[in-house]
Amino acid sequence: MKIAIASDHGGFQLKTYIATYLAEQGYAYEDFGTMSAESVDYPDFALLAATAVASGDCDLGIICCGTGIGVSIVANKVKGIRAANCHDTFSARLSREHNDANVLTLGERVIGRGLALEVVDAFLQGRYASGRHACRVEKIIEIEATFCGERKPAP
Repeated sequence: MKIAIASDHGGFQLKTYIATYLAEQGYAYEDFGTMSAESVDYPDFALLAATAVASGDCDLGIICCGTGIGVSIVANKVKGIRAANCHDTFSARLSREHNDANVLTLGERVIGRGLALEVVDAFLQGRYASGRHACRVEKIIEIEATFCGERKPAP
């Protein structure tokens, strides 16, 4: 399994901590930046990681920012991505089991390091249950196919 990781400046320390943990656990990963705590725009880095997952270059993604919200919004704009912003193990596990989520987003300003690693483990160890959830995931895919490419002007 290869994991795409990324962050903006607000999630840089958490991303670095998670990357170290992934390496210790034997996971292969690709770091899409940022590589410092200097201010950057989160969409740039979230897009790189989400695209790597959508293309199949990476199996799953973990993207961090201050809250996890901004990077989740960006990742979910990429066709084929189902990003879940989780700060507890139950949500992380069910995002995989029920929603077939392929990207986890986390907020460095929201979650402590120890719990973050537990959430990462729950996400990575979760498996899509299919069954009764499959029709719902298919509906998400249909919605994505219907509206993908339709651009609304910014307010």
